[in-house]
Amino acid sequence: MIDQMTPADFAERRAAGEDFVLLDVREPRELAVASVAGAVHIPMAQVPARLSELDRERHIVVMCHSGGRSQAVAGFLRHQGYPRVSNLMGGITRWSREVDPSVPLY
Repeated sequence: MIDQMTPADFAERRAAGEDFVLLDVREPRELAVASVAGAVHIPMAQVPARLSELDRERHIVVMCHSGGRSQAVAGFLRHQGYPRVSNLMGGITRWSREVDPSVPLY
């Protein structure tokens, strides 16, 4: 089972100094509309070919638009041996509603 993290919890924990990689798996056209500062962007379809860019020792929190694609990628990463992976519940839509309303909804 993949750990689920709310955007508010992620923001609080990151502000408190926890080390996370926020992996945004949305498409470039989505990223152009709305993004979260500091996120690593690897579109979902490219994740398998770009695994070497992700540090297995860090906690990876996967984000998409609403949580479906990120859940699938989080499961894939766990299956590939990444021990600390979470899904950002509700994706960037929930991020905008709970953490940063300046991030556009789409």
